[in-house]
Amino acid sequence: MARVITILLLSGLLLIGASELKETELLKQYQRLKHLRPLGVEFAEHFQNVSVRDLDLDFYTELPKENQLLCLADMAVLMQSLAAGNYWAIKMIDAWGSIPSGLLYGNFYDLGNYDECLKISQQITSDHSVQGKYCFISAPIGGLLSIPALNAKPVNIATCFPASCSAAQMEGFVEKLLQQLIGSNSSTSLSINEASCQTIDSKPWDGLTIFTVVVLSLMVSVVTFFTLYDYFLRKNQDEPSALIQAFSIRSNSRALFRIVETKSNPNVIGCLHGIRCMSIIWVVFSHVNLYFTTMPNINFVHAISWAEQPYSNIVLHGVFSVDSFFFLGGLLVSMIALRSMDKTKGKLNAPLMYLHRLIRILPVLAMAILIYMKIMPLVSGGPLFYNGFSGKDNCEKNWFWTLLFIQNYATNNSCLSHSWYLAVDMQLYIISPLLLIALYKWGKKAAAGIVLLIILLSGCLFATMMINNFSFLVKNTTGSNMANHMLYQATHRHAAPWLIGFLFGYFLHLNRGRKFQLNWLAVWSGWAICLALLGTSLFALYPAAKWSAPALSTLEESLYYTLTRLAWPISLCWIVFACMQGYGGLANSFLSSPLWQPLSRLSYSVYIWHMFIVEINCKNSRTSTYFSDYTAMLKFWSDFGFTVMLSYFFYLTIEAPLGGFDSLLKPKKKSTLQNHIAASNIEPAEKNPDQILVAIRKPD
Repeated sequence: MARVITILLLSGLLLIGASELKETELLKQYQRLKHLRPLGVEFAEHFQNVSVRDLDLDFYTELPKENQLLCLADMAVLMQSLAAGNYWAIKMIDAWGSIPSGLLYGNFYDLGNYDECLKISQQITSDHSVQGKYCFISAPIGGLLSIPALNAKPVNIATCFPASCSAAQMEGFVEKLLQQLIGSNSSTSLSINEASCQTIDSKPWDGLTIFTVVVLSLMVSVVTFFTLYDYFLRKNQDEPSALIQAFSIRSNSRALFRIVETKSNPNVIGCLHGIRCMSIIWVVFSHVNLYFTTMPNINFVHAISWAEQPYSNIVLHGVFSVDSFFFLGGLLVSMIALRSMDKTKGKLNAPLMYLHRLIRILPVLAMAILIYMKIMPLVSGGPLFYNGFSGKDNCEKNWFWTLLFIQNYATNNSCLSHSWYLAVDMQLYIISPLLLIALYKWGKKAAAGIVLLIILLSGCLFATMMINNFSFLVKNTTGSNMANHMLYQATHRHAAPWLIGFLFGYFLHLNRGRKFQLNWLAVWSGWAICLALLGTSLFALYPAAKWSAPALSTLEESLYYTLTRLAWPISLCWIVFACMQGYGGLANSFLSSPLWQPLSRLSYSVYIWHMFIVEINCKNSRTSTYFSDYTAMLKFWSDFGFTVMLSYFFYLTIEAPLGGFDSLLKPKKKSTLQNHIAASNIEPAEKNPDQILVAIRKPD
């Protein structure tokens, strides 16, 4: 979703940047606004001596209703209080925004003073008080400056009116003011949307909000009880209790922060922790940067030149971090399940696999939907938070598609937009037993069939882009070209990395314990090809991304997106292979560091909850921000730090207890699969073999 939002915004900026106007004409039009003082001051001066009859605007086509008359009366009180110099009335005017400076550099917001407006409450009579109501005037300044391109993004200016006034009445007041100031023949096309208005009065809790709070409170209470019992009442600490281990904070924290030595077991793939952590950091980093562009930045036009920089490719091509997770998912499903099938002579309990996966993922996802919808408005607020969670309407209408894991095909407006990854991964997981049985029975013949499937899926992706003339370059994408968003979430687009990881897991299974002797030329060639593929995937489009560069043909873009879906996971195959075989060098030292293990185990929670923090911090801004790589990095570390803390809390109260419940369903004796996981130590939480397939759930 963040990628689509940014594409739309940058497309509008391209129009602004492409507009050409003679300097003399621009100066002449700009001076029409230059003489204006802050709008609140202009409003107060214009209306301070008016009567209620003067406020009765022409837009009433019938007798005013009671609430409209109340607004007119409160406005009259406001103007009288202004004339008398009353503090509360001056504060209401002081909270207004103004026409922002730097319009031509992309400063399209003046947020005024949100808190000052909402905290106004003046008692007029014993049963009535005047309260502040914060709204945005949305006005296409291009009409005033004769710059049509500026109409691509309207200017939003904060206003503060009595809460009894509707948006339509406020719009009439401001329209009358601007006509007086600028000229009656000026077409401002301004609007005040009631949806952008906020008052200090909070909405009453509905049944679903109460249910969400009760469930969270119950979970916290249960976890607290078992933690206290574990600390103070459990006499024999040496005898583990499955129930206490499932709900105790001490037990779950020990499992989360346990550092396991990976060098003692040849089956251990320590670098997977590092790859998983780097991928989740990349995902959060990309989302923070992309959402940063939607904030009220004073230099919004800077995003045009930013999109041309090599650094922006790391953000705009963050989809490769998703391919890394698909690669890891396919690898672990294949390798772990095949080891288990070797011990059970080919038996695979697919229904039990699905059940464990659903227990691990579905409750956490369901709680996330409730918390995003109902808890976010309770813990946050701000000038841009007038609609609450951005996906609230989609969640109310389409939540069931998300819980069925088919939202990437069933709807264009999915609840929790970043959860599309879970749908794709679940769909691939559902077909995995067929591939596993085929590999176990037919071995290399089945592997050849999977290679053919990868080729066919790649051809499908290539043909889809060619037939529909799709482009993923920002400069070629417009608001009407939204079909690529569905292509972005399609399973067949991301199946190739998963299948490559799946085949690589089969390769590692066949060669477990084997040491490959490679000469220095083969090792250096492998790393050179790997780095070349990674670099090409990230930066091949850099020259074509420049606004002045010739556009790539559909054939060239289709080849790029098809081949990079293969190049990226193939590069990861070499990295994992080299690290396992002792040819990783510095890369292995970095990726296999035991310090990655706690974050690796927490990665599913980080994926689920990071957008909660990102959206709250974006919409909670009280002032305009400055967009740059440095400020984006500062914002990332702030968001990531709070995300990890929030993820740790929900891991202890939701994910780990539910995972412990999954463990309670298993027989006390370790199964063959559990023994294998304990031996290989690939499992991120160690408590359950299926969680290894869950902890990597995380995408763009």
